[in-house]
Order: sequence, then structure tokens, then C-alpha cells
Amino acid sequence: MGIFIFKIYSLTTYLIFIFSWIVIGIVTGLYLLRKAAPYGRYHTDKWGPVVSNRLGWFLMEATVMAAFAAWIPFRRFNWHTPATVMIILFFIHYLHRSLVYPLLIRTKGKKMPLIIMLAAMIFNLVNGSLLGSWFADFAHYPESWYSSPLFICGTLLFVSGMLINRTADYHLIHLRKSGETGYQIPQGGLFRWVSSPNLLGEIIEWGGFALLTWSLPGLAFFIWTCANLLPRALANHRWYQQKFPAYPPGRKRLLPFIW
Repeated sequence: MGIFIFKIYSLTTYLIFIFSWIVIGIVTGLYLLRKAAPYGRYHTDKWGPVVSNRLGWFLMEATVMAAFAAWIPFRRFNWHTPATVMIILFFIHYLHRSLVYPLLIRTKGKKMPLIIMLAAMIFNLVNGSLLGSWFADFAHYPESWYSSPLFICGTLLFVSGMLINRTADYHLIHLRKSGETGYQIPQGGLFRWVSSPNLLGEIIEWGGFALLTWSLPGLAFFIWTCANLLPRALANHRWYQQKFPAYPPGRKRLLPFIW
């Protein structure tokens, strides 16, 4: 009975924390609609000490993997369920994001505010912990989940979004020659129709993850992704229009032909 009460209490606390985290994410998104996060093209010297872009990206993105893995009892975990596929997809994304992407970006001499890196690390620490504890303590996916529409559609969306995100990221990276740090108007691919297909891809990716896991922490992760990336897409579109008078007038912010 004591164990049962503890589990119910833990689940209740877990759910309260997730709903609170979702509310914080929505408030953060509303704030970012008014003030672009000061990294990348929006970096200013007003945000205090800085670190290199590469180091910042590595520490930010590696944090979520460490937090996620810390919750998983690897020896006791049942690796013969659909949860294994979900965990593998998660780590495929973040292994690339933390180990490969920082080495590819051509941002020689560019810095990131230390406070932004630390804020992102806290964000990833919470999200990684929520997802890791979900798979460790609360998730139960039967074998039949493999053939469910949620799993199939979610996996397809996740993989499609990841491909869109990486293709657009590589396109942006290769706009610059080695040693260059300036900006150009990207052309071709999904850039024909939207200003930030890399952000669109990541939103699709984590929407797919929320679908295939059909979980509150997956939903919270998706809401936070939108809270960060939707305002970023709006800011990017405005920035391109202001910086480049010849910016294609028909190009949309994030959704082809729509918005």
C-alpha cells in the first residue's frame, strides 16, 4: 500500500510539474514574440559574458541527453518495446545536434551570451528529465503500438522533419565560404517558399515525437519548441526583409503558401 500511495503521489506531482512547465512555455513564447533571443544574428553586447558558439551549442544540446539518460535504468529497462524506438530517435537528433552540428557551423569568432547558454541548459535539463522519467517510470507501450496510426504517423513526421531541418541547416551553412561570417539570401529547396525551413522542420519533428509517444512530456516538449521557434521564424522573416531590399516578396514566414 505504501508503494502504491508513493506512485500515485509521484505521478500527481509529475503531472502538476508538466502542466506548470507548459504554462511557462506559453508565457515564454509570448515574451519572445516581443524580444528576439540574443544569439546568432541577434547577438548584442548587452547580455554580459560570452562563450564561443561551438562550445555553447555543444553544452546546450548535450545537457538534454545527459538529463534524459540519467533517468533510464539501463540494465533493468525493457528494451523490447516501442519505447526503444522513441528513445533511439531522440538520441539520433541530439547526437547530431551536440556533436556534429557545432563542428559544421561556420561562425568563426562569433560568440553566444553565457546567460543564453545557461538558460538553454536549464531548459534542456527540465525537458530531458521530464522525458527520461516518463520512459523510466510511467510509459507503457504494448507491442501493438508499432502498428498504431499514432506511432506510424508520428515516426514519419519525426523523420521527415529531421530531414527538412538538416537539409535546410546544411544549406545555410554552405552559403558561407570558409572564414566568412556574413549573411546572404538563401535560395532553392524549401527556401523558395519560406524564410526558415530549418525551424519548420524542427517543429514538425517534435510534433511527430509528441504524436508517436502520445505523452504529456512529449506535448510539453512540442509546445516549448513552438514557443522558441515560432517567434524566431517571425523575427528571421522581418530581419531578412529589413536587411535585403530585394528579398523575395512572396516568401512566407514558416508555412509554404500560407503564413
